[in-house]
Amino acid sequence: MAQMNLLFVSTRFPFPIDSGGKIRSTQILRALQGGAFRVQLAAPRAAGWDGRFRANLAQVCDEFLGWGENSLTRIARRWRALQLASSLPVPVATDRSESGRAVIRDALSRNVDLVVFDFPHSAVLAPPQIKQPAVLFTHNVEAEIFRRHAEVASQPLLRAVWRSQWRKMAAFERSVMSRFDRIIAVSARDAAHFEEHYGVRDVAVIRTGVDLEFFSYAPPSYAPRVVFTGSMDWLANVDGIEFFMSDVWPAIQQDLRQAHMTVVGRDPPAHLVARAKERVTNWEFTGFVDDVRPFVRRSGVFVIPLRVGGGTRLKAYEAMAMGCPVVSTTIGVEGLPLVDGQHFLRADTPQEIAAAVVRVATDPELARRLSRQARRLVEDEFSFRCAGADFESICLAALAARAPNGAISQVG
Repeated sequence: MAQMNLLFVSTRFPFPIDSGGKIRSTQILRALQGGAFRVQLAAPRAAGWDGRFRANLAQVCDEFLGWGENSLTRIARRWRALQLASSLPVPVATDRSESGRAVIRDALSRNVDLVVFDFPHSAVLAPPQIKQPAVLFTHNVEAEIFRRHAEVASQPLLRAVWRSQWRKMAAFERSVMSRFDRIIAVSARDAAHFEEHYGVRDVAVIRTGVDLEFFSYAPPSYAPRVVFTGSMDWLANVDGIEFFMSDVWPAIQQDLRQAHMTVVGRDPPAHLVARAKERVTNWEFTGFVDDVRPFVRRSGVFVIPLRVGGGTRLKAYEAMAMGCPVVSTTIGVEGLPLVDGQHFLRADTPQEIAAAVVRVATDPELARRLSRQARRLVEDEFSFRCAGADFESICLAALAARAPNGAISQVG
């Protein structure tokens, strides 16, 4: 049977894979290769796209359609605060691109059977009408992230900005989701939110997938080393690490004087690195690394101290797959079917988090039990191949159900 043509639209070049969204998107694209669809990936070009990343692109798509960013787009992304007056939320406003819209419009005028927009933001690249079936792949409840930032913001002005952005993002998500044939969510919790708050019906849910061969299992190290992985230009991660540094780490060091903390992720803010040098000891910020595995494998505890976020946390499954025991806040594992005390330790207050980290670091039997049970769960339920099969089935259903003359409207 001949493959059908699927256009996958993103506002970010997928490589290097330095964020949770890129991990999930590239895993899905890899899993689609050789299946029912021939995949065209449309995204902004990045340095090295036709050299350094040529082989990577070949693993996730059959054809790459790219566009360059003009100086105005680069300025908008660099100075995001300039977009605060826009009717759109800042991250959506900065993703608008006339050259990107032209590429998408041209691709859809040719032989495309189905189009997938990755993250709601990418809908700003949609032309006025799309005749093909259209699917929106969501990774979070974006508005919820803004709401949680507003809740934890300590300064009144900053809290007001987050509240404004929350309202704009909620309105944007609601508008966007009404225009797609299918919405794909990454957790049942997200799907329920879309149905309750946005009136979206029959949201499809895919499992979160992990590459079990790449993130292979090893017994826990039992070292008094703590690790966090995540993009450090993502405000939810910055907030979580600031909270962990100021409110949790001193209590950990009272009981574990040799404890060491490693924060693995691109672009840690300079003020945060400086604060660590001034206030705490035994902290390391790696910046971007090609491979997070060595840092996780040498650590005895993987922490997810998030107070803000949405979707599901790939970092949790990756740590579990590698056998590193996880200590997380409720929000840190939100949307994941994990059992406290069996697959991880749940802790939300500074005292609870510190006590849980110390327990895992000083109790080898507890660490072994968490490590083995967590890996077993990931093996049984969360291979990225399973997630890819779910995704392909949803796309095929959208293709079969779509009326020939349907359309979605342009956004932004």
